[in-house]
Amino acid sequence: MIRVAVVDDQHLVRAGLRALLERAPDIEVIGEAADGHAALSLVRRDVPDVVLMDVRMPGLDGIGATKAIMADERLASVHVLVLTTFDTDEHVFDAIRAGAAGFLLKTTDPDELRAAVRAVAKGEATLSASVTRRLMDATRDQVRPRPSPELERLTEREREVLVLVAGGLSNDEIARELTISPATSRTYVSRLLTKLHARDRAQLVVIAYRAGIVPPE
Repeated sequence: MIRVAVVDDQHLVRAGLRALLERAPDIEVIGEAADGHAALSLVRRDVPDVVLMDVRMPGLDGIGATKAIMADERLASVHVLVLTTFDTDEHVFDAIRAGAAGFLLKTTDPDELRAAVRAVAKGEATLSASVTRRLMDATRDQVRPRPSPELERLTEREREVLVLVAGGLSNDEIARELTISPATSRTYVSRLLTKLHARDRAQLVVIAYRAGIVPPE
């Protein structure tokens, strides 16, 4: 059973997310919080597998709460999945650096939402392709190519995988794109995480765009 905490300052949004998630037999919503401080108390007490985190909230926002969760060694098993309207959330890029494992729009299809929760719970951080494109479009003026010795040591195949990760593809989609097995795809992604000293796939995306491997178009 995947244990989920829902964090959003709007009661109706929390109720809707709970209803959508609990339609799945393998997902359980263990609690709700209306702001970052309440979220931290909830997460520290119950240690959920996944936290659905809103960005804009009164008091401590989602970015601050995500940073606090990622900095707490006792919460190493907790993964944060950011839910955003994006049109008004200009700080989503900061959430990647804070350690969020994935991003979804609040208009995401229910099946995609549940699939993302499952992926994040397994440690396979997820990035919606649409969110990735919007994120990089919104931050392209801040992103400047930076040389990286680590990137120069990547093999040609590893660079191909990095480009696909930056495009928002899952391990299975990468496997199909490159005509390799899903296990091999996971191995390449693991190698990238190690070689580039990245915490998760979200940070791989940032590295790829910052290095200019993928143009922010």
